[in-house]
Amino acid sequence: MATETPTEHPVVATAPATPEERHETLPESLAGTAYVFVIGLFLMTFLFQNYAIPSGSMEKTLLIGDHVVVDRTTLAPQKFPVGLVHYRPVQRGDIIVFVKPNPEEPDLVLVKRAIGLPGDRLHLEHGILFRNGQRVDEPQISMPHDNGDFSDAYDPYRDDFPRNPPHGTTEVWAVDLPTHIQNGDLVVPDNVVFAMGDNRIGSLDSRFWGFVPDNNIMGRPMFVYWSFITPADQIYKTGSSASIAWFGHVLTHFFSDTRWSRTGHVIR
Repeated sequence: MATETPTEHPVVATAPATPEERHETLPESLAGTAYVFVIGLFLMTFLFQNYAIPSGSMEKTLLIGDHVVVDRTTLAPQKFPVGLVHYRPVQRGDIIVFVKPNPEEPDLVLVKRAIGLPGDRLHLEHGILFRNGQRVDEPQISMPHDNGDFSDAYDPYRDDFPRNPPHGTTEVWAVDLPTHIQNGDLVVPDNVVFAMGDNRIGSLDSRFWGFVPDNNIMGRPMFVYWSFITPADQIYKTGSSASIAWFGHVLTHFFSDTRWSRTGHVIR
């Protein structure tokens, strides 16, 4: 009887199937780009914004030509449901970005330091700030000099504030200021902030145009992301030819005139 001899069936190894490479379709690519754009637009519109410093009113804390990132949620009136973003009231010493009250031009945005909050009693003696009867240490500010040149010479209204407003002070403030003076102090009313520049001898601030309403506050500058040496009169050069000339100057002097040491400088 013939027996069947078992035969071996060799197993042949095969390479794993390579998954077919999938290419992104045009609609998917456009959707991804739009998503990134919308997120970026949301962040830059509602949470953060960039501003350039055009004047020396906050020197030496902020220099002309500093470009700063502004946090638009922490100090600004609530724009989102409670708990969605962090919010706190303005504190003494905060640097704030705000729309100037009674502006000479619409939507004039300024940056100053919050000096007085509602209920605070303020006055200056030869440029030195007293708040609620106590002298405030402000090592960052500029001071008037009796024997200095014209730019930093003592000015009675500016440096011994509050006094009767001089000629040229905003008309609304000239009428309102005396109603807030008690025993030589300026008393800050509710729902406003009294703000001054760190360059105390070169800043047009609340001493000259009044309190900053809470609703005018847009946010606080966080850090300098770029700083470029800029002349003080550049803010007044608004024509198209001047703008083109300045753009060309920035391109040709980007590396030499950028203040690299200020990149990432945290603003306090």
